[in-house]
Amino acid sequence: MTKQFMLPLLFFAIVLTALFIIFQPIEEKLMVYNPTDVHPELVDKSLQGISKNHTVADFELINQNGKTITQDVYKNKVYVADFFFTSCPSICPVMTNNMAKIQEEFLNDDNVMLLSLSVTPNVDNIPILREYANNKGVIDSKWNVTTGNKKHIYELARKSYFAATDEGDGGLQDFIHTSNFILVDKQKQIRGIYNGIDDKEILRLINDIKILTN
Repeated sequence: MTKQFMLPLLFFAIVLTALFIIFQPIEEKLMVYNPTDVHPELVDKSLQGISKNHTVADFELINQNGKTITQDVYKNKVYVADFFFTSCPSICPVMTNNMAKIQEEFLNDDNVMLLSLSVTPNVDNIPILREYANNKGVIDSKWNVTTGNKKHIYELARKSYFAATDEGDGGLQDFIHTSNFILVDKQKQIRGIYNGIDDKEILRLINDIKILTN
């Protein structure tokens, strides 16, 4: 082949390669959150300075059906956790409605689940949670609305999920009120923290779930 024909072919090959690189889909990745990646206000003092290997601690809760819920239920699942209470008149109804939107978005995806933990477990007993779940359209196989030991729940909020901005001991006077949604991956790692009352944040959360599941 003569030089006259080789030069156009070479130019065409270069252009084709450049276009392939430009239009190649960019793989989206989510960061893994460790205590040093989160605002210090959200991190218990005992964990501040830790920069790797953070995972959500084992838990034992009771759901709307009186069933014991542990991490085994969420094994190999991507899930969203939040903290609420059934009598909350302000942010919790909005948060629960947004959790319901996530439930609907991933209704047919068995890899995605939801977990809501009551911050007033002494009040939110099983019958109250059952009624709340019924009113909010909770699908039992998809979404656990839970109660349990208060100190255990508050320690999870502060030391596992980085959901609370205040300190406390989980005692009688201790109270958490947070709008944070926490995205957890199949390895029990936190992959995102979102404002659960912000529509744009919910859209971002839904997109991030899709990144993890794809």
